[in-house]
Amino acid sequence: MIILMSLVGARYISVMKKETKNILEANYHSLEYSRKMLMALDDIKNFNSINSFENNLSKQRQNVTEVGEKEVTDKIVASFKAYQAAAEESHLHAIRKEIFNLMNLNMSAIQRKSNIANETATSATTWIELSGSLCFLIALVLLINLPQAIARPIRELTQSIQEIARQNYHQRVDFENIGEFGELADSFNKMAEKLEEYDNSNLHQLMFEKKRIETLINNMEDAVIGLDEGKRILFANHEGLNILGLKSEEVVGKFAQELSIRNDLFRSLIQELMIKQESMHASKKELKIFFNGKEGYFEKEIINISITPTGENEQRHIGHVIILKNITTFKELELAKTNFIATVSHELKTPIASIKMSLQLLENARTGGLNEDQQQLIASISDDSNRLLKITGELLSMSQVETGNIHLNIQTSRPMDILQIALDAVKTQADQKEVEIFQEIENDLPDIKADTEKTAWVLINFLTNAIRYSPVQSRLKIEVKQENKQVLFSVKDNGKGIEDRYREKIFDRYFQVPESHKTGTGLGLAISKEFIEAQGGRIGVESEIGMGSRFYFTLTSL
Repeated sequence: MIILMSLVGARYISVMKKETKNILEANYHSLEYSRKMLMALDDIKNFNSINSFENNLSKQRQNVTEVGEKEVTDKIVASFKAYQAAAEESHLHAIRKEIFNLMNLNMSAIQRKSNIANETATSATTWIELSGSLCFLIALVLLINLPQAIARPIRELTQSIQEIARQNYHQRVDFENIGEFGELADSFNKMAEKLEEYDNSNLHQLMFEKKRIETLINNMEDAVIGLDEGKRILFANHEGLNILGLKSEEVVGKFAQELSIRNDLFRSLIQELMIKQESMHASKKELKIFFNGKEGYFEKEIINISITPTGENEQRHIGHVIILKNITTFKELELAKTNFIATVSHELKTPIASIKMSLQLLENARTGGLNEDQQQLIASISDDSNRLLKITGELLSMSQVETGNIHLNIQTSRPMDILQIALDAVKTQADQKEVEIFQEIENDLPDIKADTEKTAWVLINFLTNAIRYSPVQSRLKIEVKQENKQVLFSVKDNGKGIEDRYREKIFDRYFQVPESHKTGTGLGLAISKEFIEAQGGRIGVESEIGMGSRFYFTLTSL
């Protein structure tokens, strides 16, 4: 009701303010300009008076607001020009006459608008009186009925509370969800439901279940540490205490922040919890920990724990569980696998090179002629040896990536040099498939900090894949341009595109899109990602089904 009264009053005050402002801006200024022009006419021989007259006349021409005011103003302008052409007294008389007409016109407008303002004031008074009467009637009705509406639910709630005090936990109230009383009834019913649940629970059974859970946690091979929503440590099993090098009484019941000050390992375990919100998703991270006299590898997993309390609909965060899984055995097996692959790949290069050399000798005319079947057989062997050589090269590169032995020769490189190396490498392959490579190169590209050879290898990999998956006689687009402080390389093909579900996995090791031409190991893009990210760059893909794919990477410019 207060808002209604305020809106009515504010509306009419705004209307009256607007009407008063219109009188001032539209008419008062015109009268002021007219007065100053008459004063200037009294001393029209003076140069300053002429300037004053022209200045006020110009302002008046920009302040025409009433019907007929423009015509009168135009007559003043015409008479003044006539006076300037021939300085006769008749012209001055005509100017004064039109100025008086202009003043009368604006005075009439002021009177008319003043009458409108009075009518608005009268209307405002009427509406405010009507609104006030309506609000008074509403207040009177509420004054009579509201106490009864409030008292009835309170009496019912009082009776229900008395039943709860008599341990009658089956008691419920129902206010038919009427506003705040509905919320009050809902809260009361939840309280009664929880009291009934607690009343029916068996303390001995609860203690037994607690002991069983503690035993299960302590016998787990993985280290487990539990924290509540306030970062207080609730439990830590034997393996967790052993890794931390602490006793149970030094850990359980302590706040995580307090324990992290005394234990560096625990500080690294809860670092994410200190900087992330309570609603963070479960996260995994690999750690190297000195444990039992040797280094071990552990996978840290932080699980966000939430429950739905009895009688409630929304989940509530109650803490975190930190799990340390010992993966040392798996890391050792992975290292052995990597060394084995590197050794085998390296050893395979020598016989492959020997095969290629033998093929070159067989293809040489000086070793003797070959029939058509023999030539096809040699071509097939040559293709297979090239493919095998590519696979061994990729396996060697991946073994370097996995062992962290990527050797980069970072230096100042020209983007055009990298592009030219890649284009020269795929020219034959593109010509064989009649694929046209369209270049869109930005002028004055800055130099970049990169390993020219490995960056060119990545671009060659993009182009090779694009040619392989593009139709015959199609067109590829390679683009090089500057973006902010980086240089972007991209390759766009006209293939069938990559589905959304495979797009995030395209740079994973050994992954190949199903139903594609599986001619490689699935390592090319994974190695490309490692090479680019090792140089501080970024790599990605954009693709739509039926619209082709666009692979790109960026490197920092100088």
